[in-house]
Amino acid sequence: MPHVEAAATVNAPLDVLYALAKDVERFSEFMPDLDSVRVLERDGNRTVTEWAGRAQGRRIRWIEEDVWDDDAHVCTFRQREGDFDRYEGTWRFETHADGSRTVLVVDFDLNVPLIGALLSNLVSMLMRKNCENMLSALRGRAESLVKRPG
Repeated sequence: MPHVEAAATVNAPLDVLYALAKDVERFSEFMPDLDSVRVLERDGNRTVTEWAGRAQGRRIRWIEEDVWDDDAHVCTFRQREGDFDRYEGTWRFETHADGSRTVLVVDFDLNVPLIGALLSNLVSMLMRKNCENMLSALRGRAESLVKRPG
């Protein structure tokens, strides 16, 4: 099963970054490849969301369950249904000398009959790029919020 890890240092306080990350329904406002995120269920720190986006011009959709641990600043997520055979991971946030740091870890399976092995490296590369783009967009949004007066 492919495993992808991406990290970013953000020049913003941990509480700003973490609160922004938890507000997933607003991600499509600042993530270009994401069309929408709709909250289906919210129960305390557990959310179920429906995601719609694009990867290499192809529309992708999935329903994801997230469990947020506010004390540890960690989100554990998994796909409940969607285009991947398996999609799960963790998202960690911590204080850093330059503000805060976030690490996104994704384990996934995408089985495509006959050509699956040929596409495995390409899909892993695209998933890594997607994670890096997501963290970059989140960093840009968090840093712009901190720089705004008032």
